Amino acid sequence: MFTSRAEFRLLLRPDNADERLCALGRSVGLLDDESYTAFQAKRERIEREVAKLKSHRVNPGSVAPEVSASIGGDIPGKGASGWELLRRKEVTLDTIPGYTADPMLAPEERERIETECKYEGYIVRQARLVEKTRKSEDKKFPLNFDFHATPGLSMEVREKLARVRPLNLGQASRISGVTPAALTILHLYLEKLTLERAKQRPQ
Repeated sequence: MFTSRAEFRLLLRPDNADERLCALGRSVGLLDDESYTAFQAKRERIEREVAKLKSHRVNPGSVAPEVSASIGGDIPGKGASGWELLRRKEVTLDTIPGYTADPMLAPEERERIETECKYEGYIVRQARLVEKTRKSEDKKFPLNFDFHATPGLSMEVREKLARVRPLNLGQASRISGVTPAALTILHLYLEKLTLERAKQRPQ
């Protein structure tokens, strides 16, 4: 699979593959004790560092003007946590004023923390979308649903859907070439049809 075609590629990064898959691998007997222990130690180091960043406070009066300039601007009047400052593109774990990262952190662990912090808003938004998509997978297409008549879909997607005739959105999502955008269009169109039918029912 191309990374660009992955439905939720922001959550499917190489740097968090162990977080996503190690527990599963362990549960089916694919991960030995040594490897799983190493994964747990790595996860604990990352969690400790994130907690430390969130508890570290930087007050505006404690930062020299030249330091403020190097980290993307002044500290807010109410102060900021290390985690909040790390969101700035100019800031790394090594440039947060008054902060010393755990020297035991491996380079990939430092990168993972910075990535999770800087893209936190997008990651949270995509996680919500994953949950919303999961809940909508069981939404069924009406009998004799005309995929060719669905507005907004490309001709390629319409032809694939008409050929396979999925029973619900979950099945449609697993058809090669049916993009997340197409699934959103289908979901909205089904919602529209549901509302129109509800209005047509006798009161």
